[in-house]
Amino acid sequence: MKAAQRFAYGGPEVIQINNIPRPEPKAHEVRIKVKATTVNRTDCALLTAKPMIMQAITGIITPRSPGLGTDFAGVIDALGSKVSRYLEGDRVWGFYDNGLGSQAEYFCINVNKPMAKLSDNIGFADAAASIEGAHYALNFLRFLKLKKGAKVMVNGGTGAIGSALIQLLALEGCEITATCRSAHFDHMKKLGAHNLINYETEDFTNTDDQFEYVLDAVGKSTYGQCKKILSPRGTYISSELGPWSQNPILSLTTALGKGRKVKFPIPLDIPNSLNKIGKLLADNRYSPLIERNYPLDDIQSAYAHAISGKKIGSLSLKVT
Repeated sequence: MKAAQRFAYGGPEVIQINNIPRPEPKAHEVRIKVKATTVNRTDCALLTAKPMIMQAITGIITPRSPGLGTDFAGVIDALGSKVSRYLEGDRVWGFYDNGLGSQAEYFCINVNKPMAKLSDNIGFADAAASIEGAHYALNFLRFLKLKKGAKVMVNGGTGAIGSALIQLLALEGCEITATCRSAHFDHMKKLGAHNLINYETEDFTNTDDQFEYVLDAVGKSTYGQCKKILSPRGTYISSELGPWSQNPILSLTTALGKGRKVKFPIPLDIPNSLNKIGKLLADNRYSPLIERNYPLDDIQSAYAHAISGKKIGSLSLKVT
C-alpha cells in the first residue's frame, strides 16, 4: 500500500510516498481504508516541528513515527480481536492532533482515540475537510457567551478555522465582520458574513467599530493591536501563542480585572466536536470550504500550498 512518510523534520521535500505492508490491527484497533483526509495546519506543524513545542509530541531529534496525517474519513475493513463497538464496513471519521499516519491507503487506529461513525448522507471529502478547522472554531466558541446580534470580528475568514467560525457564528445570529481578499467577498457572504474588510488594502484594527469578540483565526494579530476595537468588556482570542508566546500569560492576567479579556483555548474535546459537526453536516447546516483536491502522489504540493499561508479553507487529499 502507499503511505506518506517522513524520517526527518523539514519542508515538503522530506515527504516520501512509499510502498509499505498493509498494517494489521492489534486487539483494540480497527484498520481504516482511507477515502479522504486533508493537509491542514496541524499536519504542517508535525512535518516541520514548528513551533518547537511540537518536538515534545513527535520526537526531539527525529519523528518517533514516520507516518503523516491527523484526520480521516473512510471505511473500517478489519477489526482487532477485542473490538465490539464497530463492524467491518462502518463508515467512520476522526482526528488526533498528535498524528495518526492517516495520509495512507490504510492505517490502524485504537478505538479509544477520537473517532465516530459517519452518517451515510455525508461525503468522505466533506467529512474530512470539516474536522480540524471546525474543531478549533468550536473551541473558540465555548469561551464566548454569544447572544443574537453580538458583534464579532473574524480575522482570516477564508481559512479552515475562519470559514468554520463564520458559519457557526451565523447559526447563533451574530453580526459578523470578517477579513479576506476582495475576490472572496461573495463567498464569505454566502457563509454568513455581513461586513467584509479587504486585508490587502485595509488594517482591520483601524476600523471605527467596536466588537464584543475579536477572533483571530490565523494568529496574525496581537491583543495590543486589537484592544482599541474591543468593547470595554470584550474578549480577544487567537489561534496562536502570539509572537512572544504572550497569549497564555495574558489569559491569566486579564482574568483578574473586569475589563477586556484574552482567552487561550486549549482544544481538547475532539469527540464533542465530531458529534456537533456531524449533526450539522447531516442536517445540511454546515458545509466545509474546500479549495483544492490533491491525489496522494502530489502530497508535497499540498503541503507547500498549506505552508505558504495562502490556502483557502481546506486542502482535500483523495487517497482511495
